Amino acid sequence: MAHPPLAPGWIDAPHQIVSLGRFPLESGEVIDDLRISYVVHGSLDDRSRPVIFGVCSIGSTHHRLDFLIGVGRALDPSRFTIVVIDALGNGLSSSPSNSQTQSGERFPRFTIRDMVTSQRVLASYLRIDAVAAIVGASMGGMQALQWGVSYPDFARSLVALVPMPKTTPWSQAINHAGRLALANARELPTAEARWETWTTLMSVLARSPSRLAADVAANQDVNNDTVAWLLACARSMAAQQSDPLDWIYQSYAYDAHDVGASTGFGGDTQKALASIRARTLVAVPSLDLYNPIESGIWAAEQIERCELIRLPFHSGHLVASEAEPQAAAQLNDRIGRFLSYEEPTL
Repeated sequence: MAHPPLAPGWIDAPHQIVSLGRFPLESGEVIDDLRISYVVHGSLDDRSRPVIFGVCSIGSTHHRLDFLIGVGRALDPSRFTIVVIDALGNGLSSSPSNSQTQSGERFPRFTIRDMVTSQRVLASYLRIDAVAAIVGASMGGMQALQWGVSYPDFARSLVALVPMPKTTPWSQAINHAGRLALANARELPTAEARWETWTTLMSVLARSPSRLAADVAANQDVNNDTVAWLLACARSMAAQQSDPLDWIYQSYAYDAHDVGASTGFGGDTQKALASIRARTLVAVPSLDLYNPIESGIWAAEQIERCELIRLPFHSGHLVASEAEPQAAAQLNDRIGRFLSYEEPTL
């Protein structure tokens, strides 16, 4: 389970891996030897600080939330112990690319609820019975909402950035296009070539048109050449040494997601969201070409104690990342204040 090379802005902290044995999935299939990778910012030996779980977006690692972590930021290790957990299928936790006994397409398909259940198993292993918050962006935000449905008393607060409670047909279509791009490229000779079509699609849809134009113009190395900029994106993705099959498997989980399919809700997404007891923060941009903002806004309206942030930026899905400095600063401020809230005593 090789860690990808550190990228600018990532926090250099050692990741840990634990083996947790046979893990039954929702489908009835089993992961032979569940392995979960995670990073701790702070120390779990110091139980005086509240614990926060961070969860990952599709195709990302525990570095996905590094823009929120650090002294003076929302997830401050001097105030909290932050455990960021690698999701099933991301190449660090159990995945098609790294399984010793179920490698490649022999690996069983999993769901976002399976991701959350595996994280609950890790929590038990770490002797964590409750956390102050669960924080995630994109698929991480989807996991955060699922945590609130599946384990309503585990987290005091949820922070779901650019989430969906149920994957929209639009997002499913994008993922299908991404899978086709990767499937058709598997025989190409270089990693850059294998990722080029996929990165072209996802680099465009992770942004708004104005943000894409700004990013191309800002990269002096490509001389305002959009195709050259897209090729640079492909080189960057290839440098992370990701396995395309891992993203494909995570995309299947993404497509199938609906909190309403959780046990006890009979497919009723609204009822499932209404069951969330944790204080919840949902943030959406002005436009999102991957996870439509209408889905996140609707989710916020169904959760009883939910604050909705409409981020006034034009970076699209990218808004919940280090790539949008102004939005990152606003999110650090708003999330920090949200997590500092103390429940009134009766």
